[in-house]
Amino acid sequence: MSNRKPLILVSNDDGVVSKGISELVKYLRPLGEIVVMAPDSPRSGNASALTVTQPVHYQLLRKDVGLTVYKCSGTPTDCVKLARNTVLDREPDLVVGGINHGDNSATNVHYSGTMGIAIEGCLNGVPSIGFSLCSHDPGADFEAAGPYIRKIAAMVLEKGLPPLTCLNVNFPDTSELKGVKVCQQAKGRWTKEWEACPRLSDPNYFWLTGSFTDSEPENEKSDQWALANGYVAITPITVDLTAYNSIDSLEACCRESGLCD
Repeated sequence: MSNRKPLILVSNDDGVVSKGISELVKYLRPLGEIVVMAPDSPRSGNASALTVTQPVHYQLLRKDVGLTVYKCSGTPTDCVKLARNTVLDREPDLVVGGINHGDNSATNVHYSGTMGIAIEGCLNGVPSIGFSLCSHDPGADFEAAGPYIRKIAAMVLEKGLPPLTCLNVNFPDTSELKGVKVCQQAKGRWTKEWEACPRLSDPNYFWLTGSFTDSEPENEKSDQWALANGYVAITPITVDLTAYNSIDSLEACCRESGLCD
């Protein structure tokens, strides 16, 4: 029986020098050998984007017992691909993204570089988690989240996750967490998403902004409800995007339209 420690690959979308990833490494180090491959600058909102028009470069920043840190010129997903294919000598036992400075609940999961990391690990059969805190403060306090992060990661290392499933874990911005809720992804959408740049003479410059409207604010099973009420929200995410419930009705429509037999 091997006594080899679990290998944990860590990345983020806020950049290798962000506080969130440093705190994440601190909480995960007791669980195994940590390899960090993170973007050299912020890549928020990159989702599962890849770099395809130029080469990607990585550089060793730090090597200690049980911890190796690299920075990468690419996206968060590039970081996972590059680490798995060129840096690591074996498949990681766990892929972890975060801790993100900002909420990745509800539809934010589709835009999130943090969850892009977890999705990339999941697509390759590696149990994967994305951790986020509902605060954009660069100096945010992650202390309350620490014990939960360690316990959730340890649970996944021990028990694994179902195929094609990863975890989206969000923490409310409070030091008094009430506990954990396993949640559904909240339904809703972003509105008023663009704001003109008043300091620029060209009126065609805009900042991405907006506000999220929850279409089911009273749904106590949703991640948004859990966060609003002081709970850690754990949402299982599937990377299989097939709408299985629509297959039969779509086949019937295609037959009626003469598109298929």
